[in-house]
Amino acid sequence: MSNKYPIIAITGSSGAGTTTVKDTFEKIFKREGITAASIEGDAFHRYDRAGMKAKVAEEEEKGNYNFSHFSPEANELEILESVFEQYGRKGKGKTRHYVHDDKEAEFFGSPPGTFTKWEDLPASDLLFYEGLHGCVKTGAVDLPRHVDLKIGVVPVINLEWVQKIHRDKSLRGYSTEAVTDTILRRMPDYARYICPQFSETNINFQRIPTVDTSNPFVARWIPTPAESMLVIRFANPRGIDFPYLLSMLDDSFMSRANSIVCSGEKLDLAMQLIFTPLIHKLLDLKRRAS
Repeated sequence: MSNKYPIIAITGSSGAGTTTVKDTFEKIFKREGITAASIEGDAFHRYDRAGMKAKVAEEEEKGNYNFSHFSPEANELEILESVFEQYGRKGKGKTRHYVHDDKEAEFFGSPPGTFTKWEDLPASDLLFYEGLHGCVKTGAVDLPRHVDLKIGVVPVINLEWVQKIHRDKSLRGYSTEAVTDTILRRMPDYARYICPQFSETNINFQRIPTVDTSNPFVARWIPTPAESMLVIRFANPRGIDFPYLLSMLDDSFMSRANSIVCSGEKLDLAMQLIFTPLIHKLLDLKRRAS
């Protein structure tokens, strides 16, 4: 952690909704006049799309049918930790972009499924990470120790799958069967490397549908925010103004001493109310350390 060069990390599985949270942070940064350097977890995959396909086939020939992007072996986590460490010391680092589709290919000038070149991060007030492994700990890396504000985005598992299936089919052209195979292949690494991160986070946002998602593989629609409840858990509730949050979030209540429950429609508002003062606190510490 670094007072002078703070780092914020949003961690969530594929289909969890971390992009929505990223959009909320971008609103806050713009409104508050904050310059953030952003990095994406996909930029630190070890293989491009063709390389990953070949590696999965290679692992299957060895009898390993669970090699996935959730695994440390499929990612450059040591490089990611070095970026966190360098930014925390100097406010500098490098990143790249993983090109997902034709639209991004047109923008970045690289084919879908490939990486752009590594580039220096711009000068910034803070570093903002969004991806799969922002709070992961293995025998080789310990990312949480570098991060000042750690946020988990954790829909209940069936909702996460519904969201992933719909996203990958509509935006990336995959079939339901292909997405299902990916989900099944990732399950061991999901348990080993994704879930444990949510015990490292400062705040978790868990969306729970109030409609039937019993079979996510045939769901026609993603439950809307109005068809969901939101559980917000604070690892350390000390200093959180719960009476204020309850007064601002209509019909919200506390389910535990460290947890607020509200309508899923209040996600953006809740994040703005919670994160704005926390970001200002980080920047105040930054000014004092400068």
